[in-house]
Amino acid sequence: MEELSVLCLALKVHFNPWNLARIKCLSQLVRAVILTRTINLSRMSEVFQGASKQSSHYKRICRFISDFDLPFDSVARFVVSVFPFPDKWHIAIDRTNWKFGKSSINVLSLAICYKGTSIPLLWKTLDRKANSTTSERIELMDRFLELFGKEKIFSLLADREFVGKDWLRYLLLKEIAFTIRIKRNFKIANHKGEMKSVYTFFKDLHVGEMKSLGKKNVLGSAVYVVGAKTKKDEYLILITDKQPEKAFDRYSRRQEIETMFGCLKTRGFNFEDTHITKPDRIDNLIAVMAIAFAWIHRTGDIFEEVEPIEIKKHGFKAKSIFRHGYDYLRRLVVNIKDRMREFWYSVMLIVDGKSPPNMLKNMMGRVKNV
Repeated sequence: MEELSVLCLALKVHFNPWNLARIKCLSQLVRAVILTRTINLSRMSEVFQGASKQSSHYKRICRFISDFDLPFDSVARFVVSVFPFPDKWHIAIDRTNWKFGKSSINVLSLAICYKGTSIPLLWKTLDRKANSTTSERIELMDRFLELFGKEKIFSLLADREFVGKDWLRYLLLKEIAFTIRIKRNFKIANHKGEMKSVYTFFKDLHVGEMKSLGKKNVLGSAVYVVGAKTKKDEYLILITDKQPEKAFDRYSRRQEIETMFGCLKTRGFNFEDTHITKPDRIDNLIAVMAIAFAWIHRTGDIFEEVEPIEIKKHGFKAKSIFRHGYDYLRRLVVNIKDRMREFWYSVMLIVDGKSPPNMLKNMMGRVKNV
């Protein structure tokens, strides 16, 4: 039980208004996610500590997820407090969706790009399987602006779904820098005023070449249009409000939110194992995952400095920083009797992940060299 007490104290620093019972339940959930590698409530209840029956633990988890309105803004502030983010952030917006039985689970997410994996910050579970609406995107962005301000945004990165007349106007009005991919058959005017599919402006390129069309009228807004031919008859076409020559470098970071979804799903928490389908309850479950995700990824961030991740022959890392931290923390919890002090230092990352964690590094290195 000692590790649970340490985790409770660390989380209470950020969620002080909560009563102790809720802090304890949250701590149990975070610990359970690490031990079971799943977000399935029944499986998580199996590793809850305490003398109660598993059925009682399960009911306790269900009450926490269904009855408690988690303060999502506090969770977002917690996430930011854990990482040494730069002054300005690349943020990515995207959806992930799947079906459970006849129910569609569809989550719109806003995340901060960081070292190859985005960090979940804000989200909204939609009550249908279709694309997000402009109003839903604006709601998410307004929450971000209220919490952190537009000054934090280096660029908003998004894929082809996130294009629309009112959406572009909103971004320009709020002075939110953006780099967004558009479909190849998107229509813009040529020099004669004729509406043509945008890819035709880049047909003269060789594979690997790119060019800028300058500012064009896109859905009533003047934005830069840049494109590249990636393969024969395949194109990557972007719209951006600034520095078109750097648009492709910025957009390359968007893939990090796809990596994040992979970590939340099959390569980490196995989000699709959940049997929950009600949007408000899924939002609460994601809040628990966001807290665990932040701790795990920040731990992996530190652990990589001590034990670098292997680079495979294809040039990519053998695993993500998130998975590096996940494997490390799970070993600590499984061997808690022998590694309690090391666990305590890892929990201190939750209290203030921005401080130089030199003691934790020393302990990581000591265990590595045994």
